[in-house]
Amino acid sequence: MGDQEKESFDFIREKIKEKPLNKKRMLKQGVFTVALAVLFGVTACAVFTYLQPFMENWMHPKANTPITIPADEFATETEAAESEEEVVPEPPVAETTIVKKELELADYQSLQNKIYAVGKEKNSSIVTVTGVVSDTDWYNNAYESKGQASGIIIGDNNRELLILTEHKVIKEAEAISVTFINEMTLTASLKKYDGNTGLAMLSVPLDSLDEATKNAITYGVLGNSLSLAQGNVVIAVGSPLGTNYSIAAGNITSVNNEIHTVDNTYKVLTTDIVGSKNSSGALLNLNGEIVGLVMQDYSSNSDENTLIAVSISELKKLIEMLSNGKDIPYLGLKVVTATERISKEYDIPKGVYIKEVVLDSPALWAGLQTGDVITEMDGEEIASVDAYEAKVLSLEPGDTIEIAVKRQGLDEYSRVECTVTAGKLD
Repeated sequence: MGDQEKESFDFIREKIKEKPLNKKRMLKQGVFTVALAVLFGVTACAVFTYLQPFMENWMHPKANTPITIPADEFATETEAAESEEEVVPEPPVAETTIVKKELELADYQSLQNKIYAVGKEKNSSIVTVTGVVSDTDWYNNAYESKGQASGIIIGDNNRELLILTEHKVIKEAEAISVTFINEMTLTASLKKYDGNTGLAMLSVPLDSLDEATKNAITYGVLGNSLSLAQGNVVIAVGSPLGTNYSIAAGNITSVNNEIHTVDNTYKVLTTDIVGSKNSSGALLNLNGEIVGLVMQDYSSNSDENTLIAVSISELKKLIEMLSNGKDIPYLGLKVVTATERISKEYDIPKGVYIKEVVLDSPALWAGLQTGDVITEMDGEEIASVDAYEAKVLSLEPGDTIEIAVKRQGLDEYSRVECTVTAGKLD
Protein backbone atom coordinates (compact mmCIF):
# COMPACT_ATOMS: atom_id res chain seq x y z
CA MET A 1 0.00 0.00 0.00
CA GLY A 2 2.84 2.33 0.79
CA ASP A 3 4.12 1.97 -2.68
CA GLN A 4 0.64 2.54 -4.00
CA GLU A 5 0.21 5.71 -1.92
CA LYS A 6 3.45 6.99 -3.26
CA GLU A 7 2.29 6.23 -6.71
CA SER A 8 1.30 9.53 -8.37
CA PHE A 9 -1.63 9.85 -10.65
CA ASP A 10 -1.11 12.20 -13.61
CA PHE A 11 -4.20 13.71 -15.25
CA ILE A 12 -4.33 13.95 -19.01
CA ARG A 13 -3.03 17.33 -20.11
CA GLU A 14 -4.06 18.60 -23.54
CA LYS A 15 -1.92 21.17 -25.18
CA ILE A 16 -3.68 23.22 -27.88
CA LYS A 17 -1.41 23.73 -30.75
CA GLU A 18 -1.84 27.01 -32.62
CA LYS A 19 -3.04 26.65 -36.15
CA PRO A 20 -0.46 27.84 -38.62
CA LEU A 21 -1.28 31.01 -40.51
CA ASN A 22 -2.49 30.63 -44.09
CA LYS A 23 -0.79 33.62 -45.65
CA LYS A 24 -2.31 33.09 -49.08
CA ARG A 25 -5.83 33.03 -47.67
CA MET A 26 -5.22 36.15 -45.62
CA LEU A 27 -3.85 37.92 -48.68
CA LYS A 28 -6.94 36.98 -50.69
CA GLN A 29 -9.26 38.22 -47.93
CA GLY A 30 -7.32 41.47 -47.66
CA VAL A 31 -7.42 42.06 -51.40
CA PHE A 32 -11.15 41.24 -51.46
CA THR A 33 -11.84 43.68 -48.59
CA VAL A 34 -9.86 46.45 -50.29
CA ALA A 35 -11.68 45.80 -53.57
CA LEU A 36 -15.05 46.03 -51.83
CA ALA A 37 -13.99 49.29 -50.18
CA VAL A 38 -12.86 50.75 -53.51
CA LEU A 39 -16.08 49.60 -55.20
CA PHE A 40 -18.17 51.14 -52.42
CA GLY A 41 -16.23 54.39 -52.66
CA VAL A 42 -16.57 54.59 -56.45
CA THR A 43 -20.30 53.78 -56.24
CA ALA A 44 -20.83 56.36 -53.50
CA CYS A 45 -18.98 59.02 -55.51
CA ALA A 46 -20.98 58.24 -58.65
CA VAL A 47 -24.30 58.35 -56.79
CA PHE A 48 -23.34 61.56 -55.00
CA THR A 49 -22.19 63.18 -58.24
CA TYR A 50 -25.44 62.23 -59.97
CA LEU A 51 -27.70 63.32 -57.11
CA GLN A 52 -25.78 66.47 -56.18
CA PRO A 53 -27.60 68.87 -58.56
CA PHE A 54 -30.97 67.41 -57.59
CA MET A 55 -30.19 67.66 -53.88
CA GLU A 56 -28.90 71.21 -54.29
CA ASN A 57 -32.05 72.20 -56.18
CA TRP A 58 -34.15 70.55 -53.47
CA MET A 59 -32.28 71.95 -50.48
CA HIS A 60 -31.22 75.25 -52.05
CA PRO A 61 -33.54 75.97 -55.00
CA LYS A 62 -32.44 78.67 -57.42
CA ALA A 63 -34.23 81.92 -56.86
CA ASN A 64 -36.06 83.38 -59.82
CA THR A 65 -34.34 86.47 -61.15
CA PRO A 66 -37.03 89.19 -61.34
CA ILE A 67 -37.71 90.54 -64.82
CA THR A 68 -37.61 94.34 -65.07
CA ILE A 69 -38.69 96.30 -68.15
CA PRO A 70 -38.09 100.08 -68.01
CA ALA A 71 -40.84 102.38 -69.24
CA ASP A 72 -40.37 104.33 -72.47
CA GLU A 73 -40.30 108.10 -72.74
CA PHE A 74 -40.35 110.64 -75.52
CA ALA A 75 -37.14 112.54 -76.15
CA THR A 76 -37.43 115.90 -74.40
CA GLU A 77 -36.76 119.27 -76.00
CA THR A 78 -33.96 119.82 -73.48
CA GLU A 79 -32.15 116.68 -74.66
CA ALA A 80 -32.50 117.79 -78.26
CA ALA A 81 -31.19 121.27 -77.42
CA GLU A 82 -28.20 119.85 -75.53
CA SER A 83 -27.23 117.81 -78.56
CA GLU A 84 -27.14 121.02 -80.62
CA GLU A 85 -25.01 122.98 -78.14
CA GLU A 86 -21.24 123.28 -78.24
CA VAL A 87 -20.98 122.55 -81.92
CA VAL A 88 -17.32 122.80 -82.89
CA PRO A 89 -16.87 124.26 -86.38
CA GLU A 90 -15.25 121.81 -88.73
CA PRO A 91 -12.21 122.83 -90.74
CA PRO A 92 -12.86 123.62 -94.38
CA VAL A 93 -12.66 120.64 -96.65
CA ALA A 94 -11.77 120.41 -100.27
CA GLU A 95 -14.64 120.76 -102.68
CA THR A 96 -15.98 117.50 -103.96
CA THR A 97 -18.02 116.81 -107.00
CA ILE A 98 -21.16 114.79 -106.39
CA VAL A 99 -22.18 112.58 -109.24
CA LYS A 100 -25.82 111.56 -109.22
CA LYS A 101 -26.34 107.88 -109.74
CA GLU A 102 -29.60 106.55 -111.02
CA LEU A 103 -30.92 103.72 -108.87
CA GLU A 104 -31.33 100.39 -110.55
CA LEU A 105 -33.71 97.54 -109.75
CA ALA A 106 -30.78 95.66 -108.29
CA ASP A 107 -30.37 98.43 -105.70
CA TYR A 108 -33.99 98.07 -104.65
CA GLN A 109 -33.55 94.31 -104.38
CA SER A 110 -30.44 94.82 -102.28
CA LEU A 111 -32.39 96.99 -99.82
CA GLN A 112 -35.17 94.41 -99.68
CA ASN A 113 -32.64 91.69 -98.94
CA LYS A 114 -31.24 93.70 -96.03
CA ILE A 115 -34.71 94.36 -94.62
CA TYR A 116 -35.71 90.70 -94.83
CA ALA A 117 -32.37 89.68 -93.32
CA VAL A 118 -33.42 91.49 -90.14
CA GLY A 119 -36.62 89.45 -90.06
CA LYS A 120 -34.81 86.17 -90.67
CA GLU A 121 -32.40 86.86 -87.83
CA LYS A 122 -35.16 87.79 -85.36
CA ASN A 123 -37.32 84.79 -86.26
CA SER A 124 -35.02 82.84 -83.95
CA SER A 125 -36.86 84.48 -81.04
CA ILE A 126 -40.21 83.19 -82.35
CA VAL A 127 -41.83 79.89 -81.35
CA THR A 128 -45.02 78.15 -82.43
CA VAL A 129 -47.39 77.64 -79.51
CA THR A 130 -49.84 74.74 -79.80
CA GLY A 131 -52.73 74.03 -77.45
CA VAL A 132 -54.35 70.59 -77.66
CA VAL A 133 -57.99 70.14 -76.62
CA SER A 134 -59.76 66.76 -76.44
CA ASP A 135 -63.49 66.56 -77.15
CA THR A 136 -66.20 64.26 -78.52
CA ASP A 137 -68.34 64.69 -81.62
CA TRP A 138 -72.08 64.11 -82.12
CA TYR A 139 -71.48 60.37 -82.30
CA ASN A 140 -69.46 60.34 -79.07
CA ASN A 141 -66.22 59.77 -80.93
CA ALA A 142 -63.15 61.26 -79.27
CA TYR A 143 -61.03 63.70 -81.26
CA GLU A 144 -58.36 66.32 -80.68
CA SER A 145 -58.36 69.91 -81.88
CA LYS A 146 -55.32 72.14 -81.95
CA GLY A 147 -54.99 75.90 -81.77
CA GLN A 148 -51.81 77.63 -82.87
CA ALA A 149 -50.27 81.08 -82.58
CA SER A 150 -46.82 82.58 -82.52
CA GLY A 151 -44.99 83.17 -79.26
CA ILE A 152 -42.07 85.45 -78.49
CA ILE A 153 -39.13 84.45 -76.30
CA ILE A 154 -38.62 87.51 -74.11
CA GLY A 155 -35.99 86.20 -71.68
CA ASP A 156 -35.44 83.89 -68.72
CA ASN A 157 -35.48 84.16 -64.94
CA ASN A 158 -32.55 81.82 -64.31
CA ARG A 159 -34.87 78.80 -64.10
CA GLU A 160 -37.43 79.17 -66.87
CA LEU A 161 -37.54 80.34 -70.44
CA LEU A 162 -40.34 82.92 -70.72
CA ILE A 163 -42.57 83.02 -73.80
CA LEU A 164 -45.24 85.65 -74.49
CA THR A 165 -48.29 84.50 -76.46
CA GLU A 166 -52.10 84.72 -76.64
CA HIS A 167 -54.25 83.10 -73.99
CA LYS A 168 -57.03 82.14 -76.42
CA VAL A 169 -54.80 79.48 -77.99
CA ILE A 170 -54.23 77.64 -74.71
CA LYS A 171 -57.34 78.68 -72.77
CA GLU A 172 -58.90 75.20 -72.55
CA ALA A 173 -55.85 73.21 -73.64
CA GLU A 174 -55.03 69.96 -71.87
CA ALA A 175 -51.47 70.13 -73.15
CA ILE A 176 -49.29 73.03 -74.29
CA SER A 177 -46.25 72.63 -76.52
CA VAL A 178 -43.82 75.09 -78.07
CA THR A 179 -41.79 74.44 -81.21
CA PHE A 180 -38.54 76.36 -81.61
CA ILE A 181 -36.81 77.58 -84.77
CA ASN A 182 -34.79 74.33 -84.97
CA GLU A 183 -38.05 72.29 -84.84
CA MET A 184 -37.37 71.13 -81.28
CA THR A 185 -40.71 70.72 -79.45
CA LEU A 186 -41.02 70.93 -75.67
CA THR A 187 -43.85 70.99 -73.15
CA ALA A 188 -44.72 74.39 -71.69
CA SER A 189 -46.85 75.47 -68.75
CA LEU A 190 -48.97 78.56 -68.18
CA LYS A 191 -47.24 80.95 -65.78
CA LYS A 192 -49.79 83.80 -65.75
CA TYR A 193 -52.28 85.49 -68.05
CA ASP A 194 -54.28 88.70 -68.30
CA GLY A 195 -57.98 88.21 -68.99
CA ASN A 196 -58.25 91.81 -70.21
CA THR A 197 -55.72 91.96 -73.06
CA GLY A 198 -55.64 88.21 -73.72
CA LEU A 199 -51.87 88.01 -73.23
CA ALA A 200 -50.34 84.99 -71.52
CA MET A 201 -46.87 84.10 -70.28
CA LEU A 202 -45.65 80.52 -70.75
CA SER A 203 -42.62 78.93 -69.14
CA VAL A 204 -40.29 76.14 -70.23
CA PRO A 205 -37.67 74.75 -67.78
CA LEU A 206 -34.23 75.87 -68.92
CA ASP A 207 -32.73 72.47 -68.11
CA SER A 208 -35.06 70.84 -70.64
CA LEU A 209 -33.37 72.67 -73.54
CA ASP A 210 -30.51 70.88 -75.25
CA GLU A 211 -27.40 72.73 -76.40
CA ALA A 212 -28.53 72.81 -80.03
CA THR A 213 -31.75 74.60 -79.09
CA LYS A 214 -29.97 77.01 -76.76
CA ASN A 215 -27.63 77.96 -79.58
CA ALA A 216 -30.46 78.29 -82.10
CA ILE A 217 -32.73 80.67 -80.18
CA THR A 218 -32.42 84.35 -79.28
CA TYR A 219 -34.41 86.65 -77.01
CA GLY A 220 -36.69 89.31 -78.43
CA VAL A 221 -35.76 92.90 -77.57
CA LEU A 222 -38.61 95.25 -76.64
CA GLY A 223 -38.18 98.59 -78.39
CA ASN A 224 -39.74 102.05 -78.05
CA SER A 225 -42.95 102.53 -80.02
CA LEU A 226 -43.67 106.06 -78.75
CA SER A 227 -41.50 107.71 -81.39
CA LEU A 228 -43.00 105.85 -84.37
CA ALA A 229 -44.60 107.89 -87.13
CA GLN A 230 -46.37 107.44 -90.44
CA GLY A 231 -44.05 106.14 -93.12
CA ASN A 232 -41.68 104.29 -90.79
CA VAL A 233 -40.56 100.95 -92.22
CA VAL A 234 -41.58 97.93 -90.13
CA ILE A 235 -41.06 94.18 -90.43
CA ALA A 236 -43.63 91.58 -89.39
CA VAL A 237 -42.32 88.23 -88.13
CA GLY A 238 -43.90 85.15 -86.60
CA SER A 239 -47.06 84.36 -88.51
CA PRO A 240 -48.22 87.62 -90.15
CA LEU A 241 -49.97 85.74 -92.97
CA GLY A 242 -51.04 82.74 -90.90
CA THR A 243 -47.94 80.75 -91.92
CA ASN A 244 -45.25 79.99 -89.34
CA TYR A 245 -42.00 81.94 -89.66
CA SER A 246 -43.22 84.05 -92.56
CA ILE A 247 -41.83 87.58 -93.00
CA ALA A 248 -43.50 90.69 -94.42
CA ALA A 249 -42.30 94.28 -94.67
CA GLY A 250 -44.13 97.55 -95.16
CA ASN A 251 -44.83 100.95 -93.67
CA ILE A 252 -46.82 102.35 -90.78
CA THR A 253 -49.91 104.16 -92.05
CA SER A 254 -51.30 105.43 -88.72
CA VAL A 255 -50.36 105.67 -85.05
CA ASN A 256 -53.47 107.49 -83.85
CA ASN A 257 -55.94 104.62 -83.43
CA GLU A 258 -56.69 103.17 -80.01
CA ILE A 259 -58.19 100.07 -78.44
CA HIS A 260 -60.24 100.72 -75.31
CA THR A 261 -60.27 97.83 -72.86
CA VAL A 262 -61.24 97.64 -69.20
CA ASP A 263 -58.89 99.83 -67.12
CA ASN A 264 -56.59 100.39 -70.10
CA THR A 265 -56.28 102.11 -73.46
CA TYR A 266 -53.70 100.92 -75.98
CA LYS A 267 -52.42 102.58 -79.13
CA VAL A 268 -52.72 100.60 -82.33
CA LEU A 269 -50.19 100.67 -85.16
CA THR A 270 -51.80 100.19 -88.58
CA THR A 271 -49.67 99.18 -91.56
CA ASP A 272 -50.00 98.59 -95.27
CA ILE A 273 -48.87 94.97 -94.83
CA VAL A 274 -51.44 92.44 -95.99
CA GLY A 275 -52.68 90.42 -93.01
CA SER A 276 -55.26 87.81 -92.09
CA LYS A 277 -57.58 86.96 -89.20
CA ASN A 278 -55.07 84.34 -88.07
CA SER A 279 -52.14 86.76 -87.97
CA SER A 280 -49.89 86.66 -84.92
CA GLY A 281 -46.34 87.57 -84.06
CA ALA A 282 -44.40 90.79 -83.70
CA LEU A 283 -43.78 94.04 -85.54
CA LEU A 284 -40.11 95.09 -85.67
CA ASN A 285 -38.27 98.29 -86.49
CA LEU A 286 -35.18 98.27 -88.69
CA ASN A 287 -33.01 97.59 -85.63
CA GLY A 288 -34.87 94.34 -85.05
CA GLU A 289 -36.57 95.63 -81.89
CA ILE A 290 -40.18 94.70 -81.13
CA VAL A 291 -42.42 97.78 -81.45
CA GLY A 292 -45.80 96.04 -81.63
CA LEU A 293 -47.60 92.77 -80.94
CA VAL A 294 -49.72 91.22 -83.68
CA MET A 295 -52.62 89.42 -81.98
CA GLN A 296 -55.40 87.29 -83.44
CA ASP A 297 -58.04 88.87 -81.19
CA TYR A 298 -57.44 92.33 -82.59
CA SER A 299 -56.59 91.23 -86.14
CA SER A 300 -59.96 89.49 -86.47
CA ASN A 301 -61.73 92.70 -85.40
CA SER A 302 -60.02 94.80 -88.05
CA ASP A 303 -62.24 95.93 -90.91
CA GLU A 304 -59.25 96.29 -93.21
CA ASN A 305 -57.32 93.36 -94.64
CA THR A 306 -54.08 94.87 -93.36
CA LEU A 307 -51.88 94.06 -90.42
CA ILE A 308 -52.37 95.92 -87.13
CA ALA A 309 -50.32 95.68 -83.96
CA VAL A 310 -50.72 96.85 -80.37
CA SER A 311 -48.03 99.37 -79.41
CA ILE A 312 -45.41 97.69 -77.24
CA SER A 313 -44.60 100.68 -75.01
CA GLU A 314 -48.07 100.61 -73.40
CA LEU A 315 -47.72 96.87 -72.74
CA LYS A 316 -44.30 96.82 -71.08
CA LYS A 317 -45.50 97.08 -67.48
CA LEU A 318 -48.08 94.37 -68.11
CA ILE A 319 -45.46 92.08 -69.68
CA GLU A 320 -43.14 92.66 -66.72
CA MET A 321 -45.87 91.64 -64.27
CA LEU A 322 -46.76 88.51 -66.26
CA SER A 323 -43.06 87.56 -66.47
CA ASN A 324 -42.81 87.67 -62.69
CA GLY A 325 -46.00 85.65 -62.21
CA LYS A 326 -48.03 88.53 -60.77
CA ASP A 327 -51.80 88.82 -61.05
CA ILE A 328 -53.07 91.82 -63.00
CA PRO A 329 -55.28 94.10 -60.85
CA TYR A 330 -58.79 94.90 -62.06
CA LEU A 331 -61.18 97.72 -61.13
CA GLY A 332 -63.68 97.47 -63.99
CA LEU A 333 -63.75 100.93 -65.61
CA LYS A 334 -63.62 102.11 -69.21
CA VAL A 335 -62.24 105.63 -69.18
CA VAL A 336 -61.06 108.51 -71.39
CA THR A 337 -59.11 111.65 -70.60
CA ALA A 338 -61.22 114.77 -70.10
CA THR A 339 -58.77 117.34 -71.45
CA GLU A 340 -59.12 121.09 -71.07
CA ARG A 341 -60.71 121.31 -74.53
CA ILE A 342 -63.23 118.56 -73.73
CA SER A 343 -63.87 120.13 -70.34
CA LYS A 344 -64.85 123.45 -71.92
CA GLU A 345 -66.78 121.90 -74.80
CA TYR A 346 -68.91 119.56 -72.68
CA ASP A 347 -68.84 121.56 -69.44
CA ILE A 348 -67.36 118.78 -67.31
CA PRO A 349 -64.44 118.80 -64.85
CA LYS A 350 -60.96 117.95 -66.06
CA GLY A 351 -59.71 114.49 -65.14
CA VAL A 352 -60.53 110.93 -66.23
CA TYR A 353 -64.09 110.49 -67.44
CA ILE A 354 -65.80 107.15 -66.72
CA LYS A 355 -67.49 105.96 -69.92
CA GLU A 356 -68.63 102.63 -68.54
CA VAL A 357 -68.66 100.70 -65.27
CA VAL A 358 -68.46 96.95 -65.90
CA LEU A 359 -71.23 94.89 -64.31
CA ASP A 360 -70.30 92.98 -61.15
CA SER A 361 -66.91 94.73 -61.03
CA PRO A 362 -65.09 96.10 -57.95
CA ALA A 363 -65.77 99.64 -59.18
CA LEU A 364 -69.52 99.01 -59.41
CA TRP A 365 -69.68 97.51 -55.92
CA ALA A 366 -67.76 100.51 -54.58
CA GLY A 367 -70.38 102.92 -55.92
CA LEU A 368 -68.65 104.46 -58.95
CA GLN A 369 -71.00 105.48 -61.77
CA THR A 370 -70.91 106.21 -65.47
CA GLY A 371 -70.38 109.95 -65.94
CA ASP A 372 -68.17 110.36 -62.87
CA VAL A 373 -64.88 112.18 -63.42
CA ILE A 374 -61.91 110.76 -61.50
CA THR A 375 -59.74 113.53 -60.05
CA GLU A 376 -57.71 111.76 -57.35
CA MET A 377 -56.54 108.26 -56.42
CA ASP A 378 -55.13 107.80 -52.92
CA GLY A 379 -54.67 111.56 -52.69
CA GLU A 380 -52.72 111.86 -55.96
CA GLU A 381 -54.07 114.01 -58.77
CA ILE A 382 -55.19 111.99 -61.80
CA ALA A 383 -55.37 114.08 -64.95
CA SER A 384 -55.03 111.48 -67.72
CA VAL A 385 -55.76 107.89 -68.63
CA ASP A 386 -52.02 107.15 -68.49
CA ALA A 387 -51.91 108.28 -64.85
CA TYR A 388 -54.99 106.19 -64.06
CA GLU A 389 -53.52 103.08 -65.68
CA ALA A 390 -50.19 103.49 -63.88
CA LYS A 391 -51.99 103.75 -60.55
CA VAL A 392 -54.09 100.66 -61.23
CA LEU A 393 -51.06 98.58 -62.23
CA SER A 394 -49.30 99.58 -59.00
CA LEU A 395 -51.96 97.65 -57.06
CA GLU A 396 -52.31 93.97 -56.27
CA PRO A 397 -55.61 92.08 -56.14
CA GLY A 398 -57.04 92.64 -52.68
CA ASP A 399 -55.53 96.10 -52.23
CA THR A 400 -57.89 98.97 -51.46
CA ILE A 401 -57.66 102.42 -53.01
CA GLU A 402 -59.50 105.67 -52.33
CA ILE A 403 -60.90 107.21 -55.52
CA ALA A 404 -62.25 110.77 -55.49
CA VAL A 405 -64.63 111.72 -58.32
CA LYS A 406 -66.68 114.71 -59.36
CA ARG A 407 -70.32 113.63 -59.75
CA GLN A 408 -72.97 115.70 -61.45
CA GLY A 409 -75.89 116.79 -59.29
CA LEU A 410 -78.93 118.89 -60.07
CA ASP A 411 -76.98 122.12 -60.43
CA GLU A 412 -73.28 121.32 -60.18
CA TYR A 413 -70.61 118.66 -59.74
CA SER A 414 -69.86 117.57 -56.18
CA ARG A 415 -66.97 115.57 -54.73
CA VAL A 416 -67.64 111.92 -53.90
CA GLU A 417 -65.12 109.46 -52.42
CA CYS A 418 -65.29 105.70 -52.96
CA THR A 419 -63.15 102.89 -51.55
CA VAL A 420 -62.44 100.25 -54.20
CA THR A 421 -60.93 96.82 -53.54
CA ALA A 422 -58.92 95.68 -56.56
CA GLY A 423 -59.90 92.34 -58.05
CA LYS A 424 -58.57 90.02 -60.75
CA LEU A 425 -60.17 89.46 -64.13
CA ASP A 426 -60.31 85.75 -65.05
